[in-house]
Amino acid sequence: MDNFERFQTFVVQQAAKEGPISPPITGSAAFSYGDPDTATDIFAGRAKKPLYARMGNPTLSYLERLVAGIDQADGAVGFASGMGAIAALMSAFLQSGDEVVCVGGLFGGSFAFFSETLPRFGVQTRFFAKAEEVQISPKTKILYCESVGNPTTTIVDFAKLGEIARAHGLLFVVDNTITPLLFEPFRWGADVVVYSTTKIIAGHAQALGGAVAYKEPRAQLLERFSFLGKFYENLGKDAILGVLKKRALRDYGMSMSAYNAYLTILGLETLALRIQRVTKSAQRVAEALRDVAEVYYGSDERYFPHGIGPMMAVDFGSEERAYRFLQNSKMLYITANIGDARTLGLHMESTIYKDFTPEQKRYLGITPGLVRLSIGLENPDVLIEDLLAAAKS
Repeated sequence: MDNFERFQTFVVQQAAKEGPISPPITGSAAFSYGDPDTATDIFAGRAKKPLYARMGNPTLSYLERLVAGIDQADGAVGFASGMGAIAALMSAFLQSGDEVVCVGGLFGGSFAFFSETLPRFGVQTRFFAKAEEVQISPKTKILYCESVGNPTTTIVDFAKLGEIARAHGLLFVVDNTITPLLFEPFRWGADVVVYSTTKIIAGHAQALGGAVAYKEPRAQLLERFSFLGKFYENLGKDAILGVLKKRALRDYGMSMSAYNAYLTILGLETLALRIQRVTKSAQRVAEALRDVAEVYYGSDERYFPHGIGPMMAVDFGSEERAYRFLQNSKMLYITANIGDARTLGLHMESTIYKDFTPEQKRYLGITPGLVRLSIGLENPDVLIEDLLAAAKS
């Protein structure tokens, strides 16, 4: 059974066999513990019952179980957004004086977080284009990359990064937002997988959300992060869950609402079906557009045997031509989202990367004519006809 069939069977079979099939939306901000002993066990993490809505709710717990199932992880923790998930992870594991190493292409919001926000708290980040260029210092604690670099679809050597992480005792984090089920980060040495569930996991632009999926931490990490070792003594394989909830959610409150969790669950039930269709359509669109512009749509049989998902970048050579393409397409929705049910497009330099320096734009591959596309569920023949006409206009 392939990964798509495995997950599609798993995700729909999580519904209750008696009572409501669709999970209830638990809207309560607080929960009654019943007695003092139960309250003690809940706060200690021994009882798997809701503590307070800032730390999660039953609807979110259901979603977390489904998200963990994407990568066959030991567990997952949900957050209010993808950036909330990244911020929670970094703030929970890092302190002033630590260092992050980022490799390959990065979404503009993530790049700004690492290059501008973390330094305000004494955490520095170094950026490398390829795994072969990576340099680790004694201060380095986290190794971070995206499965497919946003927007230019760069692909790094994940196996090499996994080796580096183990050689230096680093927490290896992979943002798998645009390629769930297409790529298996844990197979290549990742310790933690990050998702913006807002994108293709929810799939319909209906709910903000983020998640961190994790495996049982290896002994090397328990030694490198002493606080993680303490959580491991109490929670075992769920030690990372304890770190995220106690050192991030409790203090920062980037919590996903029950309603958004519910909407994300609905989208997640069709993820395996949608991601296969949009990936096949994207492969066709990329090939067609290569006749009229420079297309960035990577491929790698080792890591992505089923394709790299719905996102691509198209360079029209000038801002004027890029604008004309976006203006003349009858099917594109011009928006900053990706992974939607409909096809989306956005000019990069004038929007997400508007305030970036020329040096930063060069590193990230942002040019005046670059347009990011996210291919949707429309008929690919009709879509190609529209996009080619817009490109030639």
